[in-house]
Amino acid sequence: MLSNDPVLCDIDKRGVAAVTLNRPRVNNAYDGALIDALIRVFARLAAETALRIVVLRGAGRHFQAGADLAFLDHLRGVSEEENREFSRRTVAAIRGLQRFPRPVIALIQGGCFGGGVGIAAAADIAVAAEDAVFALTEVRWGITPAPIIPLLVERIGARAAGRLALTGERFDAATARRLGLVHELCSAAELETVGARFVDDLLRAGPEAVAITKRLIAEAAETPFTPAFHDRIVEEAALRRRSPEAAEGLASFREKRPPRWWGG
Repeated sequence: MLSNDPVLCDIDKRGVAAVTLNRPRVNNAYDGALIDALIRVFARLAAETALRIVVLRGAGRHFQAGADLAFLDHLRGVSEEENREFSRRTVAAIRGLQRFPRPVIALIQGGCFGGGVGIAAAADIAVAAEDAVFALTEVRWGITPAPIIPLLVERIGARAAGRLALTGERFDAATARRLGLVHELCSAAELETVGARFVDDLLRAGPEAVAITKRLIAEAAETPFTPAFHDRIVEEAALRRRSPEAAEGLASFREKRPPRWWGG
């Protein structure tokens, strides 16, 4: 991709994709081009059979500053259908991150506002710099964070999401961790090191098992424990024990060697 693309993507030999939000002059605020680029990049990555992990970053001083206000002004002047279509794409981008078939790690520095909070919530693992700042500022502009509200309620609960989305107040990284929005804090200088540790942990795990586990977690969050779901997870557990990946994983443990899928 060109360096001026709104989203950059590179995949290394381990199958780890580095995805970078690339509008640092406006603190990676999103507009139509960035949303469309996110959708395209993650659609392409989903088709990469050797892909193991995605690490998502923001270029420059800040992770993501929410919506580009100039773009919001532009949307006020377009047709009703064009305005609605952008909302559809925004929801698609967030849901695409949340439902991506491989693990997504977000490394968060500086400001993380509006849609950036949604991106952090959509990631499977979120690591934030200790001095990162978060906010859902939409109501202060007379708009709403509608595309990310269902995700926030799922991730941090309706009570916490309600307070933050209604007030638009800023909150620090320690609060974000307490709420479950992020998993770990470190200094800004250590973000890459901590991210690399999570990458290594994920690479040690069986890639098929990781993908299936992620899908099961999403299903369990939305599915009542009905007899049908009971049968589904019983069958899934039984099938995995007989899989070639399980045979290799158990053999590597027994033989005290790394599994073949780990390149460490």
